[in-house]
Amino acid sequence: MASISNDQEFKQALEKLSAVQKRVLGAMFVERVLDLSDDSRVRRAVEVARKPDAQETELDGVNRDAKTAAVESYTACGRDTDWHAQAAHFVATAAADCSVPPSRSAQAKNAAWDAAMFARMARTCQKIAQGDTEVHDEAEAQHRLLEQFLASAA
Repeated sequence: MASISNDQEFKQALEKLSAVQKRVLGAMFVERVLDLSDDSRVRRAVEVARKPDAQETELDGVNRDAKTAAVESYTACGRDTDWHAQAAHFVATAAADCSVPPSRSAQAKNAAWDAAMFARMARTCQKIAQGDTEVHDEAEAQHRLLEQFLASAA
């Protein structure tokens, strides 16, 4: 596997994965930012999405819970532009995206990509909240994670 050096290559590699692989990898992307959320529903959604053999009913339940967490956190983060709350919202949204059950496959078409983008937004919010001007390249870390994932699947 050649190295992934940009988001175009990243997205093309993601598109070649099966739905299960996209879900599992999406959960792995969310795991990288899970420390930005203290919601047990979000953690559980990621835990279930990470399992290749997760059942439809299990995914449906955690997906519903993650969506609820995302809606609730959206309400909280909109009040005072609280960057920590905004980060938690993006983590919840990413968890919801990667835990979509197979019966809604059209909705989960880009599960890994969507989870990756929301994870990046969560990390950016964290950096803004900390007043951190140092570049933290979540995208680069995701590229390396995908390379490792593809190498282990080969």
